[in-house]
Amino acid sequence: MIRAAVRDCYYVGIRSRISPLLQTCRVTLKQGTALHGAAAAGIAEGNKKMKTFDDLPGPSLLSNLYWFFFRGYLLHTHKLQSIYKKKYGPMWKSSFGAYKTVNIADVDILETVLRQEGKYPMRSDMEIWKIHRRLRDLALGPFTEEGHRWHTLRSILNKRMLKPAEAMLYTGAVNEVVTDYLDTLDAMRKESPSGVMVNDIANTFYRFAFEGISYILFETRIGCLEKNIPPETKKFIDSIGAMLKYSVFVSFLPPWTNNLLPYYKLYIENWDNIFEFGNKLIDQKMQKIQERLERGEEVQGEYLTYLLSSGKLTNKEVNGSVAELLLAGVDTTSNTLSWALYHLARNQETQQSLYQEVTSVIPGEGIPTAEDLSKMPLLKAVIKEILRMYPVVPTNSRVAAEKEIIIGDFFFPKDTLFVLSHYDISRDENNFPEPNKFIPQRWLRDQRTKNNPFSSIPFGYGIRACVGRRIAELEMHLALSRIIKKFEIRPDPQGGDVKSMARIVLSPSKPINLQFLERKSL
Repeated sequence: MIRAAVRDCYYVGIRSRISPLLQTCRVTLKQGTALHGAAAAGIAEGNKKMKTFDDLPGPSLLSNLYWFFFRGYLLHTHKLQSIYKKKYGPMWKSSFGAYKTVNIADVDILETVLRQEGKYPMRSDMEIWKIHRRLRDLALGPFTEEGHRWHTLRSILNKRMLKPAEAMLYTGAVNEVVTDYLDTLDAMRKESPSGVMVNDIANTFYRFAFEGISYILFETRIGCLEKNIPPETKKFIDSIGAMLKYSVFVSFLPPWTNNLLPYYKLYIENWDNIFEFGNKLIDQKMQKIQERLERGEEVQGEYLTYLLSSGKLTNKEVNGSVAELLLAGVDTTSNTLSWALYHLARNQETQQSLYQEVTSVIPGEGIPTAEDLSKMPLLKAVIKEILRMYPVVPTNSRVAAEKEIIIGDFFFPKDTLFVLSHYDISRDENNFPEPNKFIPQRWLRDQRTKNNPFSSIPFGYGIRACVGRRIAELEMHLALSRIIKKFEIRPDPQGGDVKSMARIVLSPSKPINLQFLERKSL
């Protein structure tokens, strides 16, 4: 299965489990002259001596190993956040050899850090991806670029994507993919022995999300929802899964093993396949643009056409950016929709309320438009609640790249790596009453929970927030509204509870199987 090929890569490698995020392992807390020099000088804020990293409580390496291996939290590191918070407080340190992090599991402290992040916020240095870019002389993208160059690139990529009004331009394309997805669901359930069961719904949503983001970025369909996926598309998707898998080995093993073991070579080869696929589609689009210009026609199109015809980026820069945007545009949509259907199937009252809302706005055989979505508050509340309960990335990170950061009476120098425990914060009962219950109504205007807005920020914050947020929301809202309108969702009688598991992204611990009963036409 396509999703399984990508998902399995997260099981590989001890180090990716020990660190909250694989990428953050490449950033070290530099305790050289900046920290020790400041500590030696007594770091004073007025007459008050400031504390440093060394003054923080935190688990030892043996304690971490105990929880990861003997207590079985290796694939449940997101749940370990609350355990450490209870033991060490809302801010604690972690050390793994040379790698040191400051962990934050308090919404007010998290806000303090994010509001001090500067003009060019940095998640991590993504060195593992940069290896391939330097080797092949490729341009960096929005995740690998840094500083002023990142800011310039991001300002270009934001257009036609980040603003709600611009994202709505893709409504027709997304609805086209949703139509095909509904046909895929219908065929799968009819092929099941019961005539209604769809097994591993997350895998089907993964195919939907991949087709959707590819259609938006490349302006062409790549066949993820076809019964027989085109060979080039399958190779492309398989290469993404393999790249993620081998990146763990390359990150873990010392450089001198690159010529002795196959992992480095395979890692580079699969990145090559990813860029080759993207470059081919970009070249095809560029040829069509050139043909239009030669005929004296106006160049029209959506995202890729905009990037190529704007003159602000070279083809090389477009390819580097599109490749990285593509990798980030799948898990949010697929995982969130999977959890949404899982909980709606187990909460028939909310599902019925959502069905009534959707059909009142879109009666008969109508297909929702962008304007229709604005009239569906419960639909949006369901997605918000799922993102609160299951943030796709349960921990994020920030590097104090520009200046030192002060939190209370603690001083942290430049290059300090902060790990932000979003999962624990969004499930803290002080932020959300009954935090482990699926209650989408808490997001409705007349029932809205009053709390710090940083309590749930699944798309990040500020100028480093997810560039594809509006596209992901559009895909999720359109898909969920049309699925609920067409099908009544029920749990698998043999399924039982499904828990979350941290494989870098937060995923179901086992396949989610659901019954899809076709609703009677209105």
